[in-house]
Amino acid sequence: MHPSHENQIVRLKKVEGQVRGIQTMIAERRYCMDLLSQIRAVTGAMRKIESGILENHLKHCVNDAISSKSSEDASVKIKEIIRLFEKMN
Repeated sequence: MHPSHENQIVRLKKVEGQVRGIQTMIAERRYCMDLLSQIRAVTGAMRKIESGILENHLKHCVNDAISSKSSEDASVKIKEIIRLFEKMN
C-alpha cells in the first residue's frame, strides 16, 4: 500500500460503517428522507476519498513519470488522467 493512502483506508472504514447504518435504517423502515440524507453523506465521503487518491496520484505517479526521461511514461499517465475525467463527465 502506498503510504499516502493510509488515511484513505481510515475514511473508507468510516464509510463502511455508514453503509451498514443505512442497511439497518432500511431494515427498520426508517423515513426515506433520513435514508437519502445518509446516502448523500456517504456519496460526499466517497468523493473526498476519490479526490484524495487522485491528488496523490498526480503528486507522485504522474509527477514521477513527467520527471523521468521517458516521454512515453508521461504520455501514458496523462492519457490515464484524461480518460478518468472523460468518465467523470
